[in-house]
Amino acid sequence: MKIAVLGGLGLQGRAAIADLVASDGVEQVVCVDTAPDGAARLGGLTDLSRVRFVVPEGAIAPVLANVLADVDAVIDLLPQPLMREAVQAAIATRTPLVTTNYGKAIADLAPVAEQAGVSIMTECGLDPGIDLVLYARAAKQFDTITAIDSYCGGIPEPKAMAKPLCYKVSWNFDMVLVSQNRDSVMIEDGQRIAVPAARQHDNHFIHEIEVEGLGKLEAFPNGDALHYVEMLAAARGLRRSGRYTLRWPGWSAFWAPLKELGFLSDDKVAGTGASPREFLGRLLGPQLQYGPGEKDLCVMRNVFSGLEGGRAKTVTSDLIIERDLASGLFGMSLGVGYPASIVAQMLARGDIAKPGLLNPLLDVPDGPFFDELAKRGIKVAETVAWD
Repeated sequence: MKIAVLGGLGLQGRAAIADLVASDGVEQVVCVDTAPDGAARLGGLTDLSRVRFVVPEGAIAPVLANVLADVDAVIDLLPQPLMREAVQAAIATRTPLVTTNYGKAIADLAPVAEQAGVSIMTECGLDPGIDLVLYARAAKQFDTITAIDSYCGGIPEPKAMAKPLCYKVSWNFDMVLVSQNRDSVMIEDGQRIAVPAARQHDNHFIHEIEVEGLGKLEAFPNGDALHYVEMLAAARGLRRSGRYTLRWPGWSAFWAPLKELGFLSDDKVAGTGASPREFLGRLLGPQLQYGPGEKDLCVMRNVFSGLEGGRAKTVTSDLIIERDLASGLFGMSLGVGYPASIVAQMLARGDIAKPGLLNPLLDVPDGPFFDELAKRGIKVAETVAWD
């Protein structure tokens, strides 16, 4: 099979391409990226004889149409504003597509995709992505789920921490800052609770969790918990749920006053041509880069509580993905690129054939998915406690 990767020379794209080339049954990978030095960026990482490079010039729509017409599936890792064009090209060519972006932005394309008979898998990376397939797996283990707490974050290993942020960049730092301007939705005592972005780092939901081998990590709200809960039939009686980002302790204490002072504002500062958020990205980003011998860690925990057979139980799923120093690929890149590669291959083989806009929680078979992750060294540790 042939699979295209749009934005293939980015951090996640390179991980996806390396995985595709290493996968049985993938004959060719088409790397679509505006960077002209594809061979240099992928050199030493994978077998370049099985990679074809396409460098778009000018409008991207005709390029996408030509590429997608000649492949069995496509992975969209383009910047979020280009997602619509990628999906529209997939629909026009009837090419199954995987994107790591949120499906809400292209919800209006759902009937068009279904009518065309093409599968568009959205939100299929690390978070959202792996966590959503864990939701699906957990739902099979309960009659009723009463609480879901979902945690995920990228942090430096302890020896790579640098004060005062204790953070380094394993993906687009501007998007890290953008995510701190995102409203959150929690469920508490069965009620929907909105946490506005302005209070993201100053609210009673902020707490710490203990992770074996790492110690305490700080959790703060960062996502719409209700959106995913509504997909789970077993969670109709849910009493509590939250989606949290993890950082080393002190993150919220650092950002809360800066946010209050407007340092994360998107409004342009008169006479500068840049917003405070853009300025911070340019100032801090270069100072927060990993050294060649330093690892990033992607830490994920999902805690499900509920009833099975009239008994109360809790299922906890833990996962840590770390940087591969041999290849240089970040844990964050592997955590996004591997799921996208696995599901793209499922789509290309016809293992997933449902048309329309799909979601990993509903449409990715959890058993085969986690088997494939385990083959790549990414294993979920699950514990079950009965009350």
